[in-house]
Amino acid sequence: MTSPAVDHVVDTHLHLWDLRVSEYAWLPKGSELHATFTADSARAELTEAGVSTAILVQAEDSETDTEFMLAQASAHDWITGVVGWVRLDDPGTATRQLDRWQEHPALRGIRHLVHDDPRDDFLALPAVRRSLGLLAERGLPFDVPDAWPRHLAGVAELAAALPELTIVVDHLGKPPRGRPGYDAWRAALREVAARPNTVAKVSGLQVAGEPLTVAALRPVVDTALELFGPSRLMYGGDWPMTVPFGGYQPTWRVLAELIGELSPDERASIAHGTASAVYGAPEPVR
Repeated sequence: MTSPAVDHVVDTHLHLWDLRVSEYAWLPKGSELHATFTADSARAELTEAGVSTAILVQAEDSETDTEFMLAQASAHDWITGVVGWVRLDDPGTATRQLDRWQEHPALRGIRHLVHDDPRDDFLALPAVRRSLGLLAERGLPFDVPDAWPRHLAGVAELAAALPELTIVVDHLGKPPRGRPGYDAWRAALREVAARPNTVAKVSGLQVAGEPLTVAALRPVVDTALELFGPSRLMYGGDWPMTVPFGGYQPTWRVLAELIGELSPDERASIAHGTASAVYGAPEPVR
């Protein structure tokens, strides 16, 4: 299957990194991921899957990474947006960075690697809340990666405290498939989904040692559909994080089959409609 029966698919969660540009200190040395992943390689994967365009998402909490992604967006018209980074715990610096980044039309949102931040209360810090208020004022959504287990409850509280801020839960909060805590994850995600200013990405669902199959992912995707509904979900490939699991195509085929079981309008929402509403990703010309 090359497409879930829709004519336009936006990958809302694609990474690029260049080891000549930045360190990406979290990358395991000697692993398949400790390599440079270029826009040309990504484009080949998207083309094979029948995916039209993509939004780049930051892979490092640094200005260097954001500058790199914006440069890639300038050079490749299939990159229709960038989710970058600003120093949220310093509102003054965040303001200056936002002023700078927003000169580029590709900036679509902001993210911070909360799962790598040592502060369990990061999302509740007063300085962070002020910076997130700035995002809301500027119409920029906030992506939260790998929120389970440390930050998912905090996402629900943040959404209630800043109802004007659109919050994107990357990877459905990282459900612990095949591990303890699945019911607790579901309960926490339900609290997040109860806030109308939250959306989620059906992305990044690979777990080491667990199969990436339609049967394995169906319960997770069904939960996402139940809690958020298709109009608040969007597809993300999470390449090249999928490389150790077979790469872009196996992941795409599984998710495309699950999305393909939905109605035409539901498929369109996950494939591109929600991305357009949240990130301003261009809709197809009909």
